[in-house]
Amino acid sequence: MSDKTKRLTTTAGAPIADNQNSLTSGPRGPILMQDYQLLEKLAHQNRERIPERVVHAKGWGAHGTLTVTNDITKYTKAKVFSEVGKQTPMICRFSTVAGEAGAADNERDVRGFALKFYTEEGNWDLVGNNTPVFFIRDPYKFPDFIHTQKRHPRTNLRSATAMWDYWSQSPEALHQVTILMSDRGCPRSPTEMNGYGSHTFSMINDDGARVWVKFHFKTQQGHTFYTDAESGEKIGQTREGFQEDLFGRIEAGKFPKWDVKIQVMTEDEAEKTPYNPFDLTKVWPHGDFPLIDVGVLELNRNADNYFAEIENCAYSPSNIVPGVGFSPDKVLQARIFSYADAHRYRLGTHYEQLPVNQPKCPMNHYHKDGTMNHMGQLTGATDAYYEPNTMGGVVQSSDVADPPLGICGDVDRFNHRDGNDDYGQPRALHDLMNADQQGRLYANTARSMVGVPDAIIDLALSHYAKISQQYADGIRSALKGMG
Repeated sequence: MSDKTKRLTTTAGAPIADNQNSLTSGPRGPILMQDYQLLEKLAHQNRERIPERVVHAKGWGAHGTLTVTNDITKYTKAKVFSEVGKQTPMICRFSTVAGEAGAADNERDVRGFALKFYTEEGNWDLVGNNTPVFFIRDPYKFPDFIHTQKRHPRTNLRSATAMWDYWSQSPEALHQVTILMSDRGCPRSPTEMNGYGSHTFSMINDDGARVWVKFHFKTQQGHTFYTDAESGEKIGQTREGFQEDLFGRIEAGKFPKWDVKIQVMTEDEAEKTPYNPFDLTKVWPHGDFPLIDVGVLELNRNADNYFAEIENCAYSPSNIVPGVGFSPDKVLQARIFSYADAHRYRLGTHYEQLPVNQPKCPMNHYHKDGTMNHMGQLTGATDAYYEPNTMGGVVQSSDVADPPLGICGDVDRFNHRDGNDDYGQPRALHDLMNADQQGRLYANTARSMVGVPDAIIDLALSHYAKISQQYADGIRSALKGMG
C-alpha cells in the first residue's frame, strides 16, 4: 500500500497484515499465545467501558460558544467577560440525574446542565441543573438522597417507598419536588429547557470588590413539556429522544441558543435577606434581584466521537477563573471536592490531560507521575519537581487572589432545618400555577406515590399541607382517584 497513513496498525504503530484471522497451529489448530494482535484486541475490548457516573450517567452534549453581549466588568475581572462581542469556545453536557447510562431520555427527572468554557485563564466549569434549586441544603445528605433514587439492594428495582420515605422527613426537598412533579419535570428536549448554575457564586472586580451571583440560561427555543402519558409514549418509540433532538438540530444547522443572565447581590444585601442566600433550596426573588443580561450561549457543533468528547468530558465546580469564585453555599463547598474526586476515580489521576479536558491556555503544575501522565513534568524546568525551588520552575501569582471573606462562628453540627422556612417558596411556586397546571402537579405527585405505605404518604402530606392545604388535598384526591 503506497499511502502508509492509511495502514491499520497496532496501538504501538506496527502495521497489521491480516485483521480477519487469528494465528493458529494449522487451520483447525489452537490459537498461539504469540498472537499479540488478538490479545491486544481482546484486552482492549475488556477495557472499553469506564465506570459510569454515579449520578448523571445518561448524557448528551455538544460544542459551542459563549458570546458576551453586555458589559458586566463592574462586577468581574474575568477575561471571559472582558469586552462586548468576545467569544469563548465551550462544550456542554446535558443529562438525567437518577437513571443509568442505558435509561430512557424522556423520563421525569431533573436534568443536568453542565458547561465547560475554555478561557484564556483556564477552564471555567459551571455545573448546574435545569432547576434553580435542589433537594438538599447540606451535602451530608447527598449520598442518602441519591441512594433513594437508585435501585433497592434486594429487589434491584427503583423504590417509590424509599424516595417518599426520605422526602417525607426532609421538607427542604419539597421546593425541588414541586418543580420535578410540575410540567417542568418532563422537558421534551434539552434545547427547550432553561439551565441554572443553581448555587450562589461570587464575582470579583478589578478593585477587589465581591458580589454574590446566580447564573441563568434562558432558552430561546421556548419551553415544551411532556405529560406523564406523553413521556411514556415517547419512551415506547425511542429511548434516545433527548439525544436525537439535540444531535439532529445541530446537524441540520438549527443551532440552539440560550440567553445568559445573572442575578447580583451585594455582601451587605446578603446580610439582610430573610432567607439564607447560600441555601441551595432557595431562589432569589427576581423582583428584589432582577436578571441582568450577559450574553448568548450557542451550541453549533456535534462531537466527532461521543466517548472521547462527551463521556470523557469531566466537569467540576473546582474549575474557576480569576474574577469568578465560590460562596459559603455548603453544597457547593462539598461539590468542589467530590466532582474532581469522582473524575480521578472514573477516568484516572490525570483526567485533565485528556484532550477534551485540557485547557487551551498554558498548564503548569507540580503534580507528579501516576496513571495517565503522558505529558511528563509541567513545571517549566527539568530540575524543578518541587516548590519552592531555585531551578526556574513556575511560581505563584498573588495578583489573582480573592479578597478576604469574613467568617466567624462556633464550630458545631448545626441543624440545617432550624429556623428555615421550607414552605414559603414552594407555596409561591404552587400559587403561580393555573388550575390545569396544578391539576397535573397533583396527579404527577400522586402517581409517584402509588404503592408507598400510607404512613409515609400521610407524613409527606402533612408537609404539603404546610405549603398549602389545597396542595395537600389535591394530591390526596388524585390518589383516591387512582384506587
